[in-house]
Amino acid sequence: MYWYLPWAWTLSFWEEWLRPADTVAEPLAADDVEWAAALHSQAFSQPWSGDEFAALLSQRGTFGYVVRRSGAVRPLGVVLARLAAGEAEILTIVVDKAARGKGFGRLLMDNTLQHLHAERAESLFLEVEETNAPALKLYRHLRFEEVGRRPAYYTAPDGTKQNALILKRTLGPS
Repeated sequence: MYWYLPWAWTLSFWEEWLRPADTVAEPLAADDVEWAAALHSQAFSQPWSGDEFAALLSQRGTFGYVVRRSGAVRPLGVVLARLAAGEAEILTIVVDKAARGKGFGRLLMDNTLQHLHAERAESLFLEVEETNAPALKLYRHLRFEEVGRRPAYYTAPDGTKQNALILKRTLGPS
């Protein structure tokens, strides 16, 4: 199934029609790192700087995507991932607060999965805050399964610690 129906894990027919037509996903470029840092600061209490995004993006096996309105400079979302020895991980994914719930996270994940399919990756891991219901819904829809837990992994804006779930998606033959 992995190689026979590669679109089976990408956007469904209906989701393609529901997303705004003027939206594009493009590879994350050096020009995008400051925008990525600004988006990251909306969602994380310890956000990454543009320099940190640039350093990660320059590492072998690291790639990312941005989603934006056609012709716009400012991205609405960003994902950064790394692939090594057939195993991939989402380093971070974030969508602008004003643009959440509109399919942009799904578009970022679909582009990431397409990239990993082309690279013949076998699995994809990520961590997600256990209380992030919209993200968990998306990941479960994309057939991720819980494989572990990291206690007190995230720090909330009020200083409390939040657990992370470790999720895995099998992509190819194992």
